[in-house]
Amino acid sequence: MTALMRVNPNTLFNEFERLFEREAAQPHMRHNLTIALDVSEDEDAYRIVASVPGISPDDIEITMEDDMLTIEGEVSSGADEENVRYHMRERRYGSFKRSIRFPLTVNADAIEADYDLGLLTLTVPKAEIVKPRRIEVKVK
Repeated sequence: MTALMRVNPNTLFNEFERLFEREAAQPHMRHNLTIALDVSEDEDAYRIVASVPGISPDDIEITMEDDMLTIEGEVSSGADEENVRYHMRERRYGSFKRSIRFPLTVNADAIEADYDLGLLTLTVPKAEIVKPRRIEVKVK
């Protein structure tokens, strides 16, 4: 037996409207953000690509301490105009922080950071002592 359920469209509209009111009541609410990372490795280095669209490279801080790389920054909400009522505000703003611990020793002095079209690419060279070496056998 199939049960029928009556849906009041006004109730759905009221729920939708309440969602807007909740967002409008907290327009300055800050969020903790996370940034997406891709981490890869080859013989010589680790490569980290972070998605940071709309963030100025000047607002990103990269630090390296005890084999732990940290990327942090802040996304500003932009200039809020007075007497503006938002109907929808989906773009998030606030601070973000991501840390990566490397399993092997890296050369912190040679880390390079490049920014292009919202992608931050970090090249973290491995330390010479952890790179594979070929040992030549000498004949006497």
